Amino acid sequence: MTPAHRQPSHAPELRAAARALGRRRFLTLTGAAAALAFSVNLPAAGTASAAELDPARITADPFTLGVASGDPLPDSVLLWTRLAPTPYQADGGLPAQRVPVGWEIALDDRFRRVVRRGTATAHPEFQHTVHVEVGGLTPGHVYHYRFRAGRWISPTGRTRTAPPRHSRFPGLSFGLVSCQRYDQGYYTAYKHLAEEDVDLVFHLGDYLYEYAVNSAGGSRRYAAGTLPALFDHETVTLEDYRLRYALYKSDADLRAAHAAHPFVVTWDDHETENNYADDVSESEGPTDEFLLRRAAAYRAYWENMPLRRPQLPDGPDLKLYRRLHWGRLAQFDVLDTRQYRSNQAYGDGWQYSGPESEDPARTLTGDAQERWLIDGWHRSDALWNVVPQQVTFARRYNSTTLPSKVSMDSWDGYPASRERVLAGAQAAGVENLMVLTGDVHVHYGFDIKRDFDDPRSKTLGTEIVTSSITSGGDGSAKPSNWNTLMTANPHLKFFNGLRGYATVSLERRLARAEFKTVSHVTSQGAPLTTAGSFVTEVGEQGLKPA
Repeated sequence: MTPAHRQPSHAPELRAAARALGRRRFLTLTGAAAALAFSVNLPAAGTASAAELDPARITADPFTLGVASGDPLPDSVLLWTRLAPTPYQADGGLPAQRVPVGWEIALDDRFRRVVRRGTATAHPEFQHTVHVEVGGLTPGHVYHYRFRAGRWISPTGRTRTAPPRHSRFPGLSFGLVSCQRYDQGYYTAYKHLAEEDVDLVFHLGDYLYEYAVNSAGGSRRYAAGTLPALFDHETVTLEDYRLRYALYKSDADLRAAHAAHPFVVTWDDHETENNYADDVSESEGPTDEFLLRRAAAYRAYWENMPLRRPQLPDGPDLKLYRRLHWGRLAQFDVLDTRQYRSNQAYGDGWQYSGPESEDPARTLTGDAQERWLIDGWHRSDALWNVVPQQVTFARRYNSTTLPSKVSMDSWDGYPASRERVLAGAQAAGVENLMVLTGDVHVHYGFDIKRDFDDPRSKTLGTEIVTSSITSGGDGSAKPSNWNTLMTANPHLKFFNGLRGYATVSLERRLARAEFKTVSHVTSQGAPLTTAGSFVTEVGEQGLKPA
């Protein structure tokens, strides 16, 4: 059941501006942009010229939300933190003043061999978040980093740089996570992931959920009144989204995972609103109202994620798709299948395919992103071409009799878009394709067939779908539809409905995928189990039990 929406509470003048201005430029009105702090590149001039806060006046630990790093390049990493002495307050416990924040990065965790240091400014317009792009680093190296504000020192984070761009790097390991609804369980899986020996982590969406969280934290069952009432409504405004990130990042296990590994993030729907499509809200309400909400959500997402400057939002737009490399071993094409998609056919949900969903003009990625992906494959010199994205790519029937319904929110609802991508991969000569997916709260392992109607057709690659961290509650190893899906989809090689994450190791000969699960999330302390382990070989794609 989807919780009822509350009425948006954007200021009347901003709502009037949204109605008066065009689809993409409604936030260029100076007063509206300044009022919601949606300025681009630099904070609004009036606030930026305000007095600087002496960090010595900060009397409580401002690093309550931890540290993070992301998007590693051969000579650079992105470091993140946020100053919030009282994170459950709208202002985080700091005045609307700039705060100088020192940072340093070292070869050791005791900081005896510091290689770079500097000072960044935590602007109130960005909720006192800090994004530092540290350059001049050695490729393929592990580093440790921390921040300082006055007498306060942040927790230490561990990160790494990518290997040299054209090097023949022998191996890479990474984790996959998604769907971490706070009020549906504890982040035990993150506790285990923090202890894994992986090079980086891909977050595949639903970092945040917009739904209300009661004072007991839902399934976490805190003592009544533990959480303030300000979380007990759906997120709509910029303040709402910012506070919800503070709630999520207050979790110690999530902070530990961020501190242990660099993250590469992309969103799905719940960071804004369930199942939205481009500028169409779930309820298909007024576009101007929804774009104000989307602008707020995108702004808060950039502020709270380890993202670089090219991902700064421009009003309701944020270019999140981007490309990373791990030497010549892997090219990662990170997609955004939410911001540019056509509206879901047949009213969304599980429906039979038909002329509306099969319209060749329909797109899940938008034309520009689709061209970017396929052009990137043509230029790729990587052994593995990996596509981190959000929704199930392989065909997924939910019935053993035909015709079968399919999910209109996944690639099944956009078959022409999937066909163009598969044809593009084949034309580009991509031989070792791997798609990484979240969204569905279960582990799946798929073979990607050139023709899903013919089980004997060429296998172009594999799809590794990670289960949720918490979303859906405890789950079960064999959900009620296990037999149906395994029978109806012969290219489905693994299915498990417990919570957890996946890990993938890429080598020059093969890739190994392991599906990790925890037995429960509605209470703490669940052990970690490897529920399935598979390999796919270079030049001979297809999942085989390891």
